[in-house]
Order: sequence, then C-alpha cells, then structure tokens
Amino acid sequence: MEPTTGPQAPARLRATPSWLLTQTAVHAGRLVGEGLGAVDARGYHYRLLAALDEVGPASQAELGRRCGIDRSDVVAVVNELTARDLVRRSPDPADRRRNVVTLTPAGRRQLHRMGEALDRVQDTLLAPLSAPERDELTRLLTRLLDHHAGR
Repeated sequence: MEPTTGPQAPARLRATPSWLLTQTAVHAGRLVGEGLGAVDARGYHYRLLAALDEVGPASQAELGRRCGIDRSDVVAVVNELTARDLVRRSPDPADRRRNVVTLTPAGRRQLHRMGEALDRVQDTLLAPLSAPERDELTRLLTRLLDHHAGR
C-alpha cells in the first residue's frame, strides 16, 4: 500500500506536525542517499569523516558514541573508509587494545565533496523556502531535537 502524501493526503494528516516531519524525512533521506551516492559515499561515511574533521583522531568507540552509530557498524564503516584510504586506523599508543582513527588528506577531500553534495541536497529539499525561512526551520528543528535528546 502506497503512503498518502502531498495535497491529496487527508487534511487531518496535513495539519499534524509529526506526520509532516515524517513525510519530509522520507524525501530528505532519499535525496541525501542520492546526493551522497553521486560522490560514492553514504551517510555513515559523512558522519564519521565529519566527526574526525571536527574533533581530530578518535577511538572507534568514541566515534560510535559521537555519531550515534552502533559499534559493529562503526567497525564496518571504518573498514570501508580505511580500504579507500580516507581514514587511517592505528593502535592507540596509550592503550594498545584500542584503535585510533585519523582522517587522511584523501578523507578530507572526500568530506569536502560530500559537503558540496549535501549543500545541493539542502537546496533541493528546501527550494520553496527563502533563506530566512530556511534559517528559522533549522533553528526550530534544532530546538526540537535538543529538547527530545535531553540537551
């Protein structure tokens, strides 16, 4: 059964913020997947590379916590990124049982390409909104997310 979207959806649904957010998230997810796919990347790649760029080298466990990615998924993604020379994984000198993941120059370039692709996705997703409306939407969504994340 196809979900009811757009103007043909019942008015009660179109007046419900949770429904609107869910429907928009479906579109956003598709656009992000396509945009990152165009630069041979996935969302987890962006999350990990962005975290490494922002905070510097980190353990796999720390990356998982910071990015909200399950440990087993972090290992798989780090393996993928390592195979592409986008990150380097090496034993932590302070604790040889841990691995430290470091962004490589190639990883920084790929992160830049992904950022440009995501900028294009934002422009497509938010096309009907003016710049001030985009800023306001971002502010409101951040406020909602922070509230529900207990921040």
